[in-house]
Amino acid sequence: MTKFGQSDDLQGAEFFEANLRGARFVESDLSGAVMRGVDIQGADIDAPWLVEPGGSLTVNGVEVAGYVEAELNARFPGRADRRAEDPEGLRAAWAVLEKTWAAAVERVAGMPEGTADVSVDGEWSFAQTLRHLVHAIDLWFGRSILEREEFHPLGLSYGTTATDNPPYADVLEAHAGRFAMVRDFIATVTPAELDTPRKNPHGPNPETTRSCLRVILEEGWEHYRFATRDLNTIETR
Repeated sequence: MTKFGQSDDLQGAEFFEANLRGARFVESDLSGAVMRGVDIQGADIDAPWLVEPGGSLTVNGVEVAGYVEAELNARFPGRADRRAEDPEGLRAAWAVLEKTWAAAVERVAGMPEGTADVSVDGEWSFAQTLRHLVHAIDLWFGRSILEREEFHPLGLSYGTTATDNPPYADVLEAHAGRFAMVRDFIATVTPAELDTPRKNPHGPNPETTRSCLRVILEEGWEHYRFATRDLNTIETR
């Protein structure tokens, strides 16, 4: 199987009558791609940033980004509140996210032993997803809001291929601890504190306490979607 990576520049490439059946695009930039007369029966597209400002997806002349967003919000009650503005809204949004993840953890507990460590099609396992949320909270809450440099040793950063397999109980403890940290902070946050400028951990553009919390909420809902997708696959298999 031919494999292309970062060193291969395919910008502006034209594929004419090419057979891409079964091709897999991972963490690839397909923005602005134009497809004409293509057969995409059974295609599976996952684009977490589809509804960001300026985001769009047109299929057969129909703009579908809004439809996708509405359907996801219907499937995952509480997801629509991830962009809450005020303290009360953020507290309510976080409470729903915590409850949602608690139900997911309970679901895994009722599945065959070892399910938490099963990877579907090379994606992160459930345990690894929890570890990534630990890292995301350390990054956007610990570093940006609390201005501390410590990262939990079990945290898993984006794009990392995990080679270790820590005890699942330790992962659950780390995940619960980080969620509690955010909950305790939001419980007393004020409107003025939400407007406090914060350092962007990924670039020069400044953030606010509010925007950092909203990134964490976004991470929580997107990775919950990924996790439940894979748990469904594990159950059907």
